[in-house]
Amino acid sequence: MNITRDEVLHVATLARLSMTEEELAAMTARLDALLGYFDLLQAVNTEGVAPTTHPFAKAGALRDDAPLSSLPVADALANAPAATTEFFVVPRVL
Repeated sequence: MNITRDEVLHVATLARLSMTEEELAAMTARLDALLGYFDLLQAVNTEGVAPTTHPFAKAGALRDDAPLSSLPVADALANAPAATTEFFVVPRVL
């Protein structure tokens, strides 16, 4: 697939990018090479290959949602920059 200078300029305008002629020429070449890779991928025969979200089967990727005991308050507050006996102290937001 060939991308033209005008198409790159149009996308740059939409993205509100200002490009010099040198940058425009370089970007046109880079985008043309990138789109060439997509042409190469489309040429691969995928007949009979089921669509997947992962390249490998992932069994047990998620654990069961089971309640666990919480971290003790003293341990949770141990490294806090500012804390009371039961709470983190944070700057007032309002």
